[in-house]
Amino acid sequence: MRKLLHLFPSPLAGEGQGGGRLKAASGCTTPTPTLPHRGGGRKTWGRAAAFSVAALAGLCGLGFGAGYVALEEIGPPDLKQTENISTIVLDRKDRLLRAFTTDDGRWRLPVEVSDVDERYLAMLMAFEDKRFYQHGGVDMRSMARAAAQLIGNGRIVSGASTLTMQVARLVEGKYERSSRAKIRQIAGALQLEHFLSKKEILALYLRLAPFGGNIEGVRAASLAYFGKEPRRLSVGEAALLVALPQSPEWRRPDRNPKAARVARDRVLQRAVEGGVITEAEAERASHEPVPTARRAFPKLAPHLAEAEVIEKPAESVHHLTIDRGVQRALEGLAEEQTKLLGQKLSAAILVVDHTTGEVIAHVGSAGYLDDARFGAIDMVGATRSPGSTLKPFIYGLAFESGLAHPQTLIEDRPVRFGNYAPKNFDEDFHGTVTIHDALAQSLNIPAVKVLNALGPGKLAGRFRKVGVEAMFPDRSQPTLAMALGGVGLTLRDIATLYTALARSGDVTPLIYRKSDLKQSAEALIHGKQAERKRLMSPLAAWYVTDILKDAPPPLNAKAGRLAYKTGTSYGYRDAWAVGYDGRHVVAVWVGRPDGAATPGLSGRVAAAPILFDAFARLGERRSALQSAPAGALRVTGSELPPPLKRFRENGVEAVQGPFLEPRVAISYPPDRAEVELEADDPVLLKANGGVLPLTWLVNGAPITSDPRARQVVWQPDGNGFVNFSVVDAKGRVDRVTVRLKPTAQLVPMAAEAQKR
Repeated sequence: MRKLLHLFPSPLAGEGQGGGRLKAASGCTTPTPTLPHRGGGRKTWGRAAAFSVAALAGLCGLGFGAGYVALEEIGPPDLKQTENISTIVLDRKDRLLRAFTTDDGRWRLPVEVSDVDERYLAMLMAFEDKRFYQHGGVDMRSMARAAAQLIGNGRIVSGASTLTMQVARLVEGKYERSSRAKIRQIAGALQLEHFLSKKEILALYLRLAPFGGNIEGVRAASLAYFGKEPRRLSVGEAALLVALPQSPEWRRPDRNPKAARVARDRVLQRAVEGGVITEAEAERASHEPVPTARRAFPKLAPHLAEAEVIEKPAESVHHLTIDRGVQRALEGLAEEQTKLLGQKLSAAILVVDHTTGEVIAHVGSAGYLDDARFGAIDMVGATRSPGSTLKPFIYGLAFESGLAHPQTLIEDRPVRFGNYAPKNFDEDFHGTVTIHDALAQSLNIPAVKVLNALGPGKLAGRFRKVGVEAMFPDRSQPTLAMALGGVGLTLRDIATLYTALARSGDVTPLIYRKSDLKQSAEALIHGKQAERKRLMSPLAAWYVTDILKDAPPPLNAKAGRLAYKTGTSYGYRDAWAVGYDGRHVVAVWVGRPDGAATPGLSGRVAAAPILFDAFARLGERRSALQSAPAGALRVTGSELPPPLKRFRENGVEAVQGPFLEPRVAISYPPDRAEVELEADDPVLLKANGGVLPLTWLVNGAPITSDPRARQVVWQPDGNGFVNFSVVDAKGRVDRVTVRLKPTAQLVPMAAEAQKR
């Protein structure tokens, strides 16, 4: 025989049990009202009273007679609509990094009862539904009281809608005021109470309640109006959040703060009457300011968050390894520093815990909404020229191969490899130097010599072995230009490679998701250790680190606290700085995302200060670098074995004699470049090679300049195409054509409008 349930249950003791059966209502009596004498309005009020009494009598009659409903056959409520929630991205401690609106443009963030301040919940019950944990969805006492008050006072004094009935209305999604709608809410409330627990019903209210505009749910409201999670609210904030859903549009604090304040104070008074707060607390809370504007939702690690959501669109909650505090600090650092460096410069910062591979911070640009700096482009994943940042790996593989030792002597003199004649950044030659000094001073010629002995293919192949794919123009083969940045790599690639130097030669894959980290940990527990990716031997990695830790720091930074290397790409397009201590690797890039040159841009001047500041924001204490492994030769050059005392330069052609002198060449500005100038800005001209003195010509006419200088300044008298020529003492000429144009009048696009 079918088991039936009463439509209107008696009050339940304690919290409702999901899946339990409702008991039959008992003791339901219909009050007999005494109608007040109201002269001409007597007939109207008679009808209202009669309707109220009839409605209550009908409800009770249904409860005792024909009002049995087989709720189990009806089945659980359709909660599909409630599952349409905002996608959120969380950090390593489950703190919000970024939220996205739902498909219909609403902010409806996932929230549980445990995520909300207990005082807010107590106020909510005191104001909305004192008997929430006692009734079964419909509070017959409140209904009888409301009907009697309506009849006795001729107006609505108090409502009878329970929180469960409100949830039923929110789930239904229809906001009509009629007796039929009320009956649907009653039936829906009974259905919710039958299949869900009280905690689940309350969680639905916290997620769906309207708070004005496109804000739904207490979590979204707390973030929008107070800029914080609802876990810890002041008394005034909690009261305001209780008041808003009653009339969300009229009481919107950003539209009508006066109405919001009145409603909040009414909740405070009710909370005092219910014993939730004291009179003194209510008094203090009444003086709290009411927010008059909505706050922007968090948008931290925006590039990474977007990429994660695009890659896994089916997930509504994404857990990343990012640390929100570090991310916020470094986003601010990138924005601050690039404003000081130049108008269109951007910056990217990547922080990795190299002991685990976790990415702690991912700053893709100097400002996500800064159109002038192309802020929407994630420069962490952009392929750029790495400048001199690969030199440590050239020397490291040479140490591993037995070609050199840090105290090995090498010549820094003019050389030519076929048609390729590398130059030092300072355009000088330093004679005989040690490998240690060559790397510490980032000399170009020794690095190219060592790469020539090692083989560019071996360097690129070793990168490929550890998962870093170097990019070459038109799929060409690796060349000696790799030593000076003639290869394409991303900031992510550079950070990955430097984890090997910090980890005794072993590369650790970068991890962005907490789930991937968990899988790695579980694999270790079960003895399934990931395959080791070794870039170089532990001894070679230590030799490199021992050199890099002696690199001179930028101005006002402490030396010896970390090992780092800078780099500058050809044409002053990219500035790099990568450093590490015993715990973290930090990689920094500075430049223009459009690839335009920036005169004077260099890794040491632009990127290194950001690197050291980033480490400072990670914490004052630095983790110690790894100690020397067994077998390390800590000796002077004279004590080295004979094969290691001086570097063997096989296949190197010394540049000597009148016919092997390098030709004069204009190194800046590059040919066919566009140079942006503000009013009265001069143009920097720079030449390499040739024999002094040099003569400069602009559009065929000589200009006044120091003939003994390789760098001159010329003042243009307008914009347009200009031909620059330089002639050395032997009559050899180099020419470039560039376009001078004024700095674009920047009209940044408006930031993404807050949806309302």
